[in-house]
Amino acid sequence: MIEVIILNHLKTKLSVPVRLEKPEPIPNEYVLFEKIGSNRNNHLVSSTFAFQSYSESMFGASSLNEEVKKAVDSLIELDDIASVNLNSDYNFTDTTTKKYRYQAVYDIKHY
Repeated sequence: MIEVIILNHLKTKLSVPVRLEKPEPIPNEYVLFEKIGSNRNNHLVSSTFAFQSYSESMFGASSLNEEVKKAVDSLIELDDIASVNLNSDYNFTDTTTKKYRYQAVYDIKHY
């Protein structure tokens, strides 16, 4: 399952908790990601993922987002990954919880 491959890879590359679901208790900084879509063409699957970087400050969220992008870009080193493309990244502060957050959206082709 591609989510497990990404999760295990990011855990080795990042110094903050990486989760598929919101952690309890909530740490000061963490990364949450989810698959937001996928398609298949000629037996090659392309999945779109949203990586959310949470921190206590806007600068912290922005800096963590840069670390996440480097870590996600390095997924191309894995045999199961055919391509990794940054779709977009932006400030995505959670107004409900008042937590600073950045989001990076990636298109990842995998086997």
